[in-house]
Amino acid sequence: MSPQDGFSPGDGAPDSVPPSVRAQLLATEHWSLLASRSTTQGEVLTRISMFLTLTSASLVSLALVGQATRFSDIFLLLAGVVLFTDLMVGLLTQVRVLNVAAEDIMYVLAMNRLRAAYVELDPGIAKFIMASPHDDQSGSVQTYYFLGRRSSWSHVAGSSMVFIHTVNSALIAILAGLLASVLGAGTGMAAAAAAAAGLAFLAGSSIHGYRSYASFWRDYRPVSPTPSDPATPSNAR
Repeated sequence: MSPQDGFSPGDGAPDSVPPSVRAQLLATEHWSLLASRSTTQGEVLTRISMFLTLTSASLVSLALVGQATRFSDIFLLLAGVVLFTDLMVGLLTQVRVLNVAAEDIMYVLAMNRLRAAYVELDPGIAKFIMASPHDDQSGSVQTYYFLGRRSSWSHVAGSSMVFIHTVNSALIAILAGLLASVLGAGTGMAAAAAAAAGLAFLAGSSIHGYRSYASFWRDYRPVSPTPSDPATPSNAR
């Protein structure tokens, strides 16, 4: 079998390849995906921890400097520079979190596709697999939440993406309030500006994340779609 022929279940691969060899090749790929997924998740969690450590240390330092300088103009300048730096690091972290979320969907779909190959090799194991053997949106939902649960708002709200969006929104709110105070706004106006800027960023980030997720599924064509999924295009079957 030539390298470009490849193997996919049901593609008429030569019978000379024993099922045990095919299963071993599929399992090797499965473990490779698991390791890559674990490494990616560990890396992004480390990035988030570094960002939170930097932000918390910066805020503590600003509190000490503010007491020492009696919150003078020098303190306002220093606070602006420090908070802006924290925000830049936070935005870079947010970009990485978004990229990792897209990569994680890829890993889940790739492993779902391998499960479809396992089931084709041995149909009897299908009833023992809780994660989905289908590499479409319905299959990804079943693998993420098991038993095909669709009410996943709690999982979304508790995700790393929403968490980093919230932290960056708070930083933007603080910066907006600080800028409004420097420009001479009163306490009420500064608080209103801070709230508006923070909420606008949070809403914009959430909309961008949702559109990226929806765009992925519009362009994606599964190899082993869920048979009863009406959203699956007919040309993908």
